Amino acid sequence: MPDFTEMEIFARVVAAGSLSAAGRELGLSPAVVSKRLKRLEDRLGTRLLQRTTRQIALTEAGRGFHDRIVAILASIEEAEAFASRRSELARGVLKVSAPTSFGRLHVAPHMLAFLEAYPDITVNLVLSDDFVDLVRDGFDMAIRIAELADSTLVARRLAPNHRMLCAAPAYLERHGTPRSIAELHRHALLATASQDPWRLEGPDGAMTIHASGRLRTNSNEVVREAVLAGAGIALRSTWDVGPELRSGRLRVVLPAWRASNRVAVHAVYPSRRYLPGKVRVFIDYLAGLYGENPAWDEGLDDLIAAE
Repeated sequence: MPDFTEMEIFARVVAAGSLSAAGRELGLSPAVVSKRLKRLEDRLGTRLLQRTTRQIALTEAGRGFHDRIVAILASIEEAEAFASRRSELARGVLKVSAPTSFGRLHVAPHMLAFLEAYPDITVNLVLSDDFVDLVRDGFDMAIRIAELADSTLVARRLAPNHRMLCAAPAYLERHGTPRSIAELHRHALLATASQDPWRLEGPDGAMTIHASGRLRTNSNEVVREAVLAGAGIALRSTWDVGPELRSGRLRVVLPAWRASNRVAVHAVYPSRRYLPGKVRVFIDYLAGLYGENPAWDEGLDDLIAAE
């Protein structure tokens, strides 16, 4: 079992949000974690954490101590990584939140290769379309598809996110293809409540469109199946419907109008300082998989230009 210092244990407790979560990551029991923290507090002569059965909170002294040691610990970790070049620093349970559809299509298929490359990491992948609170819910990181200009989290862009209007050929044959943005109000527009309204950008600038379809759902996957079935027009990401656009099961509608290009696929995590190796290697892995020209966009520019 690794011999962790009291400072490392304290920093991991703060990052994980609880003694039990930190213990699981470090391979220590909650009782051992608590004992090591008390030893640190006794040595310093001050309380660093207020502890309850459900949560922890930093005292004023604890916050100041934490701010000063994380940079030291990060420097030590970087120095060890430089000297050893070993993957043993990437270890423990990695708890990741990802959007349901994106996680199923573009994370889950690549997990085996990652786990084989890092045998000391266990991944807890939680798929949800809700924005989780990373610190409160004990997540190491999250994949978010959003515009994060005002986010308080640290973010690393993993890939662009191109979203465009599309519909099944059968729907367009029955209801006609809209030739202008103004004609959209005559059509069934499919969206989840969280995606309504659509904010589009095109030749006339920015435009806000309210979805008017008779189908209401909180599920992105329901909207995806509905547009494929010919129930209406939807605003979908190319990572979600790229194969259907290439095969002709879906056609682009009003190709000059798209959602904001400021939205992208990001990895987010609470703090740049003392970033665990398990988080760093997973983010690097995803960045290598996707990049600025992800596989899901291959050939779509030529296809859209032909519409």
